[in-house]
Amino acid sequence: MDEDFEFPVDTNNVAAEEEMGMHMDDLPEPDPIMKVDEEKEIGKNGIKKKLLKEGEGWEKPNKGDEVEVHYVGTLLDGTQFDSSRDRGTPFKFKLGEGQVITGWDEGIKTMKKGEKSLFTIPPEMAYGESGSPPTIPLNATLQFEVELLSWNSVKDICKDGGICKKILVEGEGWQNPKHLDEVFVKYEARLEDGTLVSKSDGVEFPVKDGYFCPALAKAVKTMKKGEKVLLTVKPQYAFGDTGKAASGDEGGIPPNATFQINLELISWKIVSEVTNDKKVLKTILKEGEGYDRPNDGALVKVKLMGKLQDGTVFVKKGHDEEEPFEFKIDEEQVIDGLDRAVKKMKKGEVALITIQPEYAFGSSDAPQELAVVPGNSTVYYEVELVSFEKEKESWDVNTQEKIEAAGKKKEQGNVLFKAGKYVRASKRYEKAVGFIEYDSSFSDDEKQQAKLLKVNCNLNNAACKLKLKEYQEAAKLCTKVLEIDSKNVKALYRRAQAYIQLVDLELAEFDIKKALEIDPDNRDVKLEYKVLKEKIREYNKKDAQFYGSIFAKMSKLEQSGGPKNMATPMAIDSGGKLRTMSSVRAKANSCWAAMVMAVMAGCRRMSTRLASTKVAEAH
Repeated sequence: MDEDFEFPVDTNNVAAEEEMGMHMDDLPEPDPIMKVDEEKEIGKNGIKKKLLKEGEGWEKPNKGDEVEVHYVGTLLDGTQFDSSRDRGTPFKFKLGEGQVITGWDEGIKTMKKGEKSLFTIPPEMAYGESGSPPTIPLNATLQFEVELLSWNSVKDICKDGGICKKILVEGEGWQNPKHLDEVFVKYEARLEDGTLVSKSDGVEFPVKDGYFCPALAKAVKTMKKGEKVLLTVKPQYAFGDTGKAASGDEGGIPPNATFQINLELISWKIVSEVTNDKKVLKTILKEGEGYDRPNDGALVKVKLMGKLQDGTVFVKKGHDEEEPFEFKIDEEQVIDGLDRAVKKMKKGEVALITIQPEYAFGSSDAPQELAVVPGNSTVYYEVELVSFEKEKESWDVNTQEKIEAAGKKKEQGNVLFKAGKYVRASKRYEKAVGFIEYDSSFSDDEKQQAKLLKVNCNLNNAACKLKLKEYQEAAKLCTKVLEIDSKNVKALYRRAQAYIQLVDLELAEFDIKKALEIDPDNRDVKLEYKVLKEKIREYNKKDAQFYGSIFAKMSKLEQSGGPKNMATPMAIDSGGKLRTMSSVRAKANSCWAAMVMAVMAGCRRMSTRLASTKVAEAH
C-alpha cells in the first residue's frame, strides 16, 4: 500500500460529539483489566481488544496527545492491507481528533506505553459501507496489531485552542506554581516561519504579573519543576491584532501572529498570603523541615535582616556569629507582620517577608537599630527560623496546670483589654477557656475553679466582642455564661446590649427586665433600659408613619370610589335582609384594616430579625 496511507475521519461521530458539546474522553469508562492473550470488548461499539504484550506503568494517552505507534492491518481472512513495520517508520497522529478511524481513537486510548494489542474493529468504527477500495472491501471488519511506542502529551490549556502545550520533557513531583509564586524559566519564542522574536536563558517573574506575553503565565501554572514544553500560542494570548514592535534584542511581531514558545520551568519560589488582605506576603527561599509550626506564645529563635525598598538595611540580628534573636509569638515583641509570618514558618525555613505599612511601622518615622524607617514604608525581612519551642497546649498539661494556665491567660487578656487591644484580648480569653473547656477529669474543687474562670473569661470576651461590634458573637458568649449561671446580671446586661445593636428589641427587653428582677438597683442596667425604651419609641414612631401612610392611601382610594349622589346599591345578606353596599364596604374595610395591621406587625417582627441577621453578617 502507498506510504502516505491515512485513516479517514468518521465525520458522523465527530459531528454528533460537537453537537452535544462533549468528547469521547469527557465521560471515560473504566478500561477492563486484562491478562496477556485475553480478549475483551471495550466500550459500547463492538470493538474487541486482545492483549499481546503488557505495557509499562499506569499512564495512558489522552485526547490531543501525539502518539507514535507501529501497526499491521489485516482483513479477517488474514490478508494484510497495510503495515508501518514494513515501511520501517512508526506512524504518528493526534489522538481523538479524527485523524484516524474512530476504532483507533477508541482503542489506543486504552493502551500503556510499550503495550502491544490486537484490535478487531467492526465496519461502522472503520470504513463503513463504502470501504476503501481496492484494498478494503465494503462493510469490512478489520484487525490491527498495534504497539504503542510513546506519546507526547498535548493540552489545550485554556480550553479554546488558544494555548496548546506539548510536553517534551516530564517534570518532577506533582506541584505547580500558583498565582502569587515567582517562577524562574528559560524560553525561546519563534514565529511560524521560524523567525526568533524573543529569548532568555533565565528570567524570574511573578506568575500574577506574567512576562513577554500572557501565554507564559498561563502555561507555567500547569507545569512541574524541570518540565520542558512546546507552546503553540494564538494571537488572543499573545499580541492580538496590534502585534508588537521590535525593541532591543526582541524582534517585531506582526498583527494576528501565531507563534511557538519552547519553555522550561527551572524552579519557583512559593509565595503565600500571611494576612487575608494580601498586605503581608511570605516568599519561601529555602524549604523548612517537617510540618510543625510555632503557636501563639511559642519562643522562637531567628536570624533576620530588615531592608527598605531601596536596599537600606535598618536591622540585622543573629548574623556574623551573633546569637539568634529570640521573641515570643503574639506578645508584641516585634512588628505585627513579622509576628504573623514567623508563625507560619517551619524550622530551618528561610523566607522573604514583604510587609506593608499597616502591619509594619505605620505612618510615622520609626528609628531602628541601623537606620530610620520612614513613615508609610513597605519593609522586607529575610528571616531564617532557627528553632522554636511551642507553648504547651491543654492536652500537654495536667488538670491543675490547665487551671493555672487559664488563669494566666485571663490576666493577660485583662491587661490587653485595658490597653484597648480587644482582638488580642479576645484571643487570650478564648485560649483560657480552651484549657478548661472539658473538665470531666477535674476534681470537684477544680471544677468549681474552672466554672468561675469560664464565666469570667466568656463575660470578658463578650465585652471585647461588643467593642469590636461583633454582636452575634457577644450574644453567644453571654448565653454560654447563662447556661452555667442563669442569674448572672452581667451576662443578661451584655446580651441585652448585643440584642439592641442587632435590633432584636423584644429579646433585649426580656433580658433587661430579668436583670432588674435580680438586681433592681443596678445603675448600668437601668441606663441601658432607657436606651432600649428610646429605641422602641423610635421604631414605633417609624411604624406609625408607615402605617399612617398606608391608611391614608386606602382612604383616598375609598373616597375616589364614585360621586356622592350616586344611588347606593343594595345587597341581600345571609338572613335574606336587604342592606346597602356601603355597609358591606365598611365591614370589608374594617376586616382589611385588621388584616393589614396583623401583617404589618408580623413584618415588623420579621424586619427586626432580618436586621439582626444583616448586622451579624456585616460584622
